[in-house]
Amino acid sequence: MSSIVVSGDTSGAVTLQAPAVAGTTTLTLPSVSGTVITTGSSGQVIPKAALPTGSVLQVSQATLAGTQAISGTSTWTDVTSLSVTITPTASTSKFLISFSINVQGENNTYFRFVRNGTAIGIGNADGSKSRVSAGNGYTGGTSWNGAETFQLSAQYLDSPATSSSITYKVQMYADSSGGTGSAYVNYSSHEVNNASSSRSMSTFTVMEISA
Repeated sequence: MSSIVVSGDTSGAVTLQAPAVAGTTTLTLPSVSGTVITTGSSGQVIPKAALPTGSVLQVSQATLAGTQAISGTSTWTDVTSLSVTITPTASTSKFLISFSINVQGENNTYFRFVRNGTAIGIGNADGSKSRVSAGNGYTGGTSWNGAETFQLSAQYLDSPATSSSITYKVQMYADSSGGTGSAYVNYSSHEVNNASSSRSMSTFTVMEISA
């Protein structure tokens, strides 16, 4: 077994020791300056740009633990707190966005992803139908204390092709064409002040993925 000893700049030495292997093994050194990362070292990190395709570069989550209600607007409304502003590591990055929302509605209630003011991850245009990321149909209830509560979720892999800051958010829409058009986020299906009623949490998660 052979080895190379490199003297330290001020003291000590580093020994490069070859393993006992059959045949010839080649170790290719990088052509750029940097620090070699070892499994025994602490305080070292792999640069994000060096991570392989599919690696998670950063994660951000927004939550709504309170409640929100909209009524009779038939317009897209921001869901309170479910907004994330994030700066891409690279312009080639993709973003996996997802929401999980507890909603109760008297009529059709819809949700959609929005990136910098533009709806994304929605269905194709089809006449006058609403283009949404997720939604629930009419429940038959006549008030917030008579409609069923749903947990709605959706995911979308976005390719914004930018290195500038991005704001992702979730919007909701309550259809008033067949009634009052009210929607309630994080309400119980039986809204009373005792243990038979409940409060839930809705979440919105944004993950940057290397590409």
